[in-house]
Amino acid sequence: MTPIQRSIFFSAAERYASLILFFISTAVLARLLTPKEFGVYAVVGAVTTMVSVSSQEFGGANYLIQKTTLDEGHVRTAFTITLALSLAIGALLAVLGGALGAWFRVDGVGAGVRIAALGFLVSPFSTTLLALLRRDLKFGEIAASNLLGNVAMVVVSITLAAMGYSFFAPIWGQVAGSVVQTAYLVAAHRDFRIFRPSLSGQREVVHFGLYSSGVVLINVAYNSAPQLFLARVLGFTAVGLYSRAVAVTQVFDRLVIQAISPVIMPAVAAQNRAGDDLKRVYLHAVSLLTALQWPFFLFVAMLAEPIIAFWLGPSWLAAAPLVRLLSIAYLALFGACLTYPVLVAAGSVRDTLVSSLISLPPSLAAIFIASFFSVEAVAASALATLPFQAAVAIYFVGRRLHFGVGDLVGALRKSAFVALCAGAAVAIGASTAHYGHLAPIAAIALSAALAAPAWLAALAVADHPLLAELKSAARGLRAVLGRGAPPVAAGAGGPGHDIVETVCNARESN
Repeated sequence: MTPIQRSIFFSAAERYASLILFFISTAVLARLLTPKEFGVYAVVGAVTTMVSVSSQEFGGANYLIQKTTLDEGHVRTAFTITLALSLAIGALLAVLGGALGAWFRVDGVGAGVRIAALGFLVSPFSTTLLALLRRDLKFGEIAASNLLGNVAMVVVSITLAAMGYSFFAPIWGQVAGSVVQTAYLVAAHRDFRIFRPSLSGQREVVHFGLYSSGVVLINVAYNSAPQLFLARVLGFTAVGLYSRAVAVTQVFDRLVIQAISPVIMPAVAAQNRAGDDLKRVYLHAVSLLTALQWPFFLFVAMLAEPIIAFWLGPSWLAAAPLVRLLSIAYLALFGACLTYPVLVAAGSVRDTLVSSLISLPPSLAAIFIASFFSVEAVAASALATLPFQAAVAIYFVGRRLHFGVGDLVGALRKSAFVALCAGAAVAIGASTAHYGHLAPIAAIALSAALAAPAWLAALAVADHPLLAELKSAARGLRAVLGRGAPPVAAGAGGPGHDIVETVCNARESN
């Protein structure tokens, strides 16, 4: 295996193990906590996440990854800036926790924010070490730390929820997970010199961080806005329903995007340094991703009720219309995971901020207006805001990589055919659930059994590039089972090997 293949293998293995924990913990907590309690937890998470990720980016997580030459001084400076920001933000949240609770008019929000702020004591250490590991493509260590942290989070969350700690349970779980992950990373690294304070060359770190953290802050604020608006206008039950609908809709991200996203940034940066054609990489990547993403979202949209009834329980069925609307809207985000790394690799980190400033403020305004009507209206607003955001991002990527609408349509037309064929098969199975002929799990299983062969047949008829990746993965898997040799992807070996080709090979080989 190449270093990138090994990295994606470890990343995917950890993500899928964590996904199992996510499914189990979500199902258990959905039966231990009410929608209102979930809503309070979602609001606390939205507030703390919004400030934590921006401080991490300002301190230079991606700066460390993309830096061409890196020495100990750069690392120490990035860590020092991250530490200072984290401690300042954690202290500010602890002080303002009571005011936030009063603003939302719900007891416990302030205490929840103060508990979550404890995570800022350890996050600078884990952020710096994870960035260095990602830069060196050491995803085995990253996978181990993530998995240990997730196990600790799930165990603490479920245990405290069963003991009656309400929405405090998952908040304490997140803190516990952060502490366990950081402890593992620090123990494994053992070189504490990088944690010595330094401000040498801080101007370069701050310059990059201003753009990078600006992009992250705007995007996280946008993602957190629906929960905050709904909490203030419609109450925490609406927040709980919306947050669970988002969790169901984002399963594809957990299955695929989160498995590859830690690898995309360092891999694309390495390809760019090697002189590879980023236009070809991007168009081929979106072709492969849409052949997986579009059928999945059609599946979730048509089977929203059975999925929620089986996974979360009947008390959450009010979230089904939200899932359906969000799944359709998410069809537009086929290239979202590639936009930031491709633009940064092309030397256009400024474009990432400009595109966000163009697309996200109008989207926030639409969400805010919709929150005065209903939670369904907030979900429906995504039908307009997400395609608009995708169009702006693609414009900037296309301008930088020199491709037009015709090139993009050519890369997506085969995936559209595959999605339509798979969606037609899913509709047959979904109709059985709609008319009450099958139990939820049976309807899901029938729909999957019909969709899988239809999807494969459509790949073959369209001669989709993903089919060649599946065949290559199957040959590699047979080699592993038959001779114990590692699989080698077709065309692998050079520094210009397509990142998402490798992603598909590694994913299917698992």
